[in-house]
Order: sequence, then C-alpha cells, then structure tokens
Amino acid sequence: MPKKRNNKSLTDELKPYVVPFRSDGSRSFRLKTHRTDERGGLDKEAATAIIEANRQRLSDLQERLYATDRWAVLLIFQGMDAAGKDSAIDAVFSGVNPQGVDVASFKVPSTLELNHDFLWRASARLPQRGRLGIFNRSYYEECLVVRVHRPVLAKQKLPPPLLTRNIWRERFEDINGFERYLSRNGTLVLKFFLNVSKEEQRQRFLDRLEQPGKRWKFSMDDVAERKLWDKYQAAYQDVIAHTSTDMAPWHVVPADHKWFARVVISSTIVSALEKLDLHFPKIDKAELPEYERVRVALEAEGKRRGKGK
Repeated sequence: MPKKRNNKSLTDELKPYVVPFRSDGSRSFRLKTHRTDERGGLDKEAATAIIEANRQRLSDLQERLYATDRWAVLLIFQGMDAAGKDSAIDAVFSGVNPQGVDVASFKVPSTLELNHDFLWRASARLPQRGRLGIFNRSYYEECLVVRVHRPVLAKQKLPPPLLTRNIWRERFEDINGFERYLSRNGTLVLKFFLNVSKEEQRQRFLDRLEQPGKRWKFSMDDVAERKLWDKYQAAYQDVIAHTSTDMAPWHVVPADHKWFARVVISSTIVSALEKLDLHFPKIDKAELPEYERVRVALEAEGKRRGKGK
C-alpha cells in the first residue's frame, strides 16, 4: 500500500475490507450467510502490509482525535470463546499511545453492578472526548449470556412484572436508544462480532491445551459453553439483526484467519476515523509573533550554553 494518499483514496482503498462486513440495518441480516473463513482475496503477507499501514495511520488519527477533543470513540468487541478478541485488540492497537486508550473487560457482574440497571456498569466506563474506548465484551452480554443462561436473569433483581417474554426486544430498544444518545453526543460507536466457526474454535482449544504457555487461557467453562453453541448463534443472530443501525453499525468479522480479522477491524476503524475529518487545532495568527519571540529566546539560550561548555 502506498504511504501517501489523500483521505478519499484511502477510504476507497479500504472499502473491500469494510463494506461487505458491515450491517447497519438497511437490509435483513442472516448470520448463516456470513463466512467465517473469508480472506478477501489476500494472503497473509499482503494482509500484514495492510495491517501495518493501518496501524501507522491509526496512530496519527489517534493523535488528531486527542488534539481535536470533540469526539470520543467506542469500539465494542464480541465473539465466542477463542474467537480472537484479545489478540485482535493487541495487534490492531499496538501502535497507538496507551495514554489515549481505555480498555474495559466485562466479567460476571458484581453485587453492586447487579443492584443497578444493565447499562450502568458500561456507562461508567465510556471513553472521554479525545479518547478511544475499547469494550472487550460489553452490555451485549445482557442479551447473550443472560439469554442463554436464564437463571442469570433471576439474579438481576428485576420486579417480576417486568420479566416477560418481551424483555429481549425491550433490551434491544434500550440499547439502540443508548447508542443513539451516545452518537448524538459525539461518540463514534463501532461494533465487531468476531465470527469464528465451531471447528476453528475446537482447534484453538486444542492449541491452548497442547501449549504450556497458553494453558492458562483454557477453562472448563469454555467446554460447557461450547455445548450451547447453537443457542449462542441464535442469540447473536437476534442481537445483530435488531441492533444494527447507521449510527452504531455491527461488523461481522470473519475470524477463522486471525490475520484477515485484523485487516477488517483496522480498516473499519481507520475508515471511520477518516470520515470524522480530524484536524489539529489552528493557531491564532495573532499569537505567532509571541511564538517567534519564544523560539528566538530558546535558540539564544542554547547558544549561550554551548559557549559555556
């Protein structure tokens, strides 16, 4: 990929790795039609070049995002166990300034969190203006894990009259309203579902078991959850179909090949940030003479110190 390009050509260049995987509610969604082993016509070497170029561009865009101090960016990552969320986050964001990134991983809710509404704990971790916020799992777990494991819902202390069969549709509506609110207040919301096949998950579990350095990642709970594969797929189908909007689109990322997943994720983020048209703040021309006086004084100070050595 060429190093220098204008914003429009860059966005056009990345379209093949963004548009086919985007779901914004403009058409019906069927998870089964999305391949998990897509490569986008690339080999690993070509993909690595794209990822590196995107990494460099993302570093620049992050600096502009911080300097502009108007937008916040919320990036949500969901997927089955071993889909590659952690490694994708590590690879895509390895070139950005860690001071400008907030990462939140949502585990089993605490007692305090269960005493609040289901969006409360996520609301408390939203990124500030000028920052990237990464949710490794998110409030969508409330329509996934909680839906597959119904006893979990009972722990949320909801009044019995509210526990109807419409609760999931109501949560979709609440989430759409929440994300619409964020978008209208300057938060760019991008959501990624890492779509891994059941066979690839099996291979990755075996890899974790066989390599001592990866065994710590394995949990017997992973095997139990794997038995509920079809229920989770149905839940993801429903979630994506009902919460894909233009303001907060889902991107169904083929995740069997980790390198291509990273191409899709990084290309999507870079393209979206480019569209924000971020610029460094302009300096008031009236302040330029003062800047020039400071520059001259600093240079003179350096010359004096040089003579004193």
